[in-house]
Amino acid sequence: MMFFRPEAKAELWRWREVLIGIVLAVLALWWLAGPRGLLGLLAPVVLIGAGALIMIGLQRGRFRGAGGGLGTVQVDEGQVSYFGPLSGGLIALREMSRLTLDGAQRPAHWRLEQPGLPDVMIPVDADGADALFDAFASLPGLKTEHMLGQLRAAPDASVVIWQRQAPTLLQMEPRGRA
Repeated sequence: MMFFRPEAKAELWRWREVLIGIVLAVLALWWLAGPRGLLGLLAPVVLIGAGALIMIGLQRGRFRGAGGGLGTVQVDEGQVSYFGPLSGGLIALREMSRLTLDGAQRPAHWRLEQPGLPDVMIPVDADGADALFDAFASLPGLKTEHMLGQLRAAPDASVVIWQRQAPTLLQMEPRGRA
């Protein structure tokens, strides 16, 4: 017997970290209000952890889409794989040069670029696309709030979310003598 409609269940699952954080915060506040024992000493730590979980959950919840789109995304050890009905591809995050949100397509697509390889286009609502949040967060210098703002704004054109900085002379490794 189902107590929740599938849409409500999907929405609760989308915001799962926030809901768990709220439950932990209420539990920690209850421990603080109760008698001062071991639980009273642990309560501030649990409260701080709950706050962090809520903040992370808000970002992840904003990133997650409704799902149900075409194709499947897998992220495994720094490699993003997309298997779609018409296209697909693999890209290594450490070799990636640019991340773009292409709003001209419906639904919007993430464009992952790597030199020497064709671009990988991933619909934002593809199955497993929520794993891209952690993958994108590992890119050096990516501004998460900028990415989430552009995703929410649903631009009509292509918007660069992140681009790898070219190494300067000071950042380049010295070469050994031959």
